[in-house]
Amino acid sequence: MRTRQRQVIVVVLGAAALGWAAEPGTRESIENARATMEKWVETRRVISKEKQDWALGHEMLNERIALVEREIALLREKIDQAQESISDADKKRAELVDENEKLKSAAGMLAGIVTKLEARTAELITRLPDPIRDRIKPLSQSLPQDPNGTKLSLAQRFQNVVGILNEVNKFNRDITVTSEVRTLADGNAAEVAAVYVGLGQAYYAGANGTVAGMGRPSDSGWTWEPANDAAEQIADAIAILKNEKVASFVLLPLKVQQ
Repeated sequence: MRTRQRQVIVVVLGAAALGWAAEPGTRESIENARATMEKWVETRRVISKEKQDWALGHEMLNERIALVEREIALLREKIDQAQESISDADKKRAELVDENEKLKSAAGMLAGIVTKLEARTAELITRLPDPIRDRIKPLSQSLPQDPNGTKLSLAQRFQNVVGILNEVNKFNRDITVTSEVRTLADGNAAEVAAVYVGLGQAYYAGANGTVAGMGRPSDSGWTWEPANDAAEQIADAIAILKNEKVASFVLLPLKVQQ
């Protein structure tokens, strides 16, 4: 640029030197040449500035493009991670759905089992004597009348059945002495002392020592029949169990159901 400016100065100076010696018309030509040269220099300056501005703009544009490309790459990475998370979530959901179906199937099977147990337990309760029936009454009352319409959970239903059977099993392993009111053969009700030998046999004796009876389970509940001939032996057995007499061997009547 400096070399061109020097050339322009030389040309202008030369033209000016000639102009002093030339005709007036030649001086006008030199002025025109000078004006043209100034425009050319200004044009070159403008072009140079435009080039610099374009280079700067190009660099900024490249940086902007690079930034956008990095943002696009980051977004793609996040999309890939999200898709992977969605795939994992879908897989986990499928596993949960499968497990839920298995649980439903198992629950249906358990519901069928507990319904059968409840029905058999209810049948068993009708064959139990009054003392154990009174003991398990809070549990037996919870047995659903309609298994399909009950609000009890399976766990509660199983707990009720197990609780009843546990109490029945304990009663069956013990000899239980209670005080009851029995209807005698003459139709009168009297308070008697009763002894249950598990769930297989029972006896009762009146306070006067002349009234006694035997009981055993049946399909419709416990049945009782008079055993006045054995009243003394039955009364002695009850007294021994109540620690009112010294222990000794006592022969009691026994009736085996065929």
